[in-house]
Amino acid sequence: MMATQIASSISISFLSCVSLLLVLCFSKNGYALGGGERETLQSHFHTVQVNSLLPASVCSPSTKDKRKGASLKVVHKYGPCSHLHEHSKENAPTVTEILRRDQLRVNSIQSRLRQNSLKESKATTIPANSGRSIGTGNYIVRIGLGTPKKDFTIIFDTGSDFTWTQCQPCLGSCYQQQEPIYDPSLSSTYTNITCSSHQCSQLSSATNLPPRCFTNTCVYGIVYGDSSFSQGFFGSETVTLTPSDVFPNFLFGCGEKNDGLFGGAAGLIGLGRDPLSLVSQTSSKYGNYFSYCLPSTTSASGYLTFGNGGGSSTGSSLQFTPLLSNSKAPSLYFIDIIGIKVSGQTLSISQLVFKTAGSIIDSGTVITRLPPAAYDALKTAFRDQMKQYPMAQSTRLLDTCYDLSRYNSVKIPQISFLFGGNIELPLDTKGILYAINVSQVCLAFAGNMAASNLAIFGNVQQQTLDVVYDVAGGKLGFGSGGCS
Repeated sequence: MMATQIASSISISFLSCVSLLLVLCFSKNGYALGGGERETLQSHFHTVQVNSLLPASVCSPSTKDKRKGASLKVVHKYGPCSHLHEHSKENAPTVTEILRRDQLRVNSIQSRLRQNSLKESKATTIPANSGRSIGTGNYIVRIGLGTPKKDFTIIFDTGSDFTWTQCQPCLGSCYQQQEPIYDPSLSSTYTNITCSSHQCSQLSSATNLPPRCFTNTCVYGIVYGDSSFSQGFFGSETVTLTPSDVFPNFLFGCGEKNDGLFGGAAGLIGLGRDPLSLVSQTSSKYGNYFSYCLPSTTSASGYLTFGNGGGSSTGSSLQFTPLLSNSKAPSLYFIDIIGIKVSGQTLSISQLVFKTAGSIIDSGTVITRLPPAAYDALKTAFRDQMKQYPMAQSTRLLDTCYDLSRYNSVKIPQISFLFGGNIELPLDTKGILYAINVSQVCLAFAGNMAASNLAIFGNVQQQTLDVVYDVAGGKLGFGSGGCS
């Protein structure tokens, strides 16, 4: 009996050694063959320097973008690369405040679909503060306005359609902005839009509020999810994106009564699908095609490019997923999220979870919002892979946080999103973690309150990606390494 057990033990040990040798011999480039080629556990993790998660104080512009043509530099509104930096240093919101405003924005976007559902069912009660979705966009560009041209720093956002800037004489009130406020009386190309014009009637869909009339001049009003607002005359002016990209008769709002959390920017550019958006108004030249790269830190820069003539910085590496339509919110960019991977493993989430309310991509929402079932699956898998790190107190929005103050570097699981069109998008490390401080570094996702709430693919997850909107072609492209 004893001899038999010893022989059996030796046989098992020998087979184990042979199995181990086979794995070692047939492994290559971090992969091991067996039952199909499988990545080793190590290849499904990122190594992240903890200090890289915090904002830098010095501007380090990206050197990756080689685009030409109608390309504008994109910087974070509150970062050291911003023209508003000196102004924003004093007024920059805390991370907690940014997240609070982000939730207000998300509430507003999601309410737009609910309100339009009520309209379709002929309900009569609609919230008075419906408005559009933003007011606290993070990213800014500089454009020229008027003749002679004056340069202004403007927030850009795909979740809004209407473009406006503060205007003199500010008979109502104007908030403090960095540059001198635009004065239409000093421009030879400004004209007011009349109340009886077709353009005036277009305001309702672009602002979600009906136009008003003052001495036969069309008056607009727009209210955002955080109660920021702009009100003034609807006008036409020459807009200059680059010296060779000049557009006369551009329709925009000349705001004489404005207030809100705009961080010293002169106004806002709407990049939605409405006929009054910048994308639609310049479609004769750019073909409803634009792209951007959002920098990974507030101290870096990216770009916003109109048209397809400049060529992509990622070239053939672009992957495209269909842009979907939704009659309840036709100007938003709907996409088809079909799954999520953590550490190379596809989470067990029914595709119906994402289809219940639908999903959009939005440049102004900070933290990606997921249906409750999808977020729970993501959170559980992430926590399971992060057991070696001590958890920290959660925030009001982010509930999976870690205290990394004792570490120089950490290993975090890779996260990828799966989209319609059979594409897989690996997220940059900055799209996985959101740092309040080194003692509170959180998973950069949040769950919606209900399964019926719209999912939103936010700007933290879009960082460093070349994001291409081929609106005419009905598709959205992603490419890696668009900017740093």
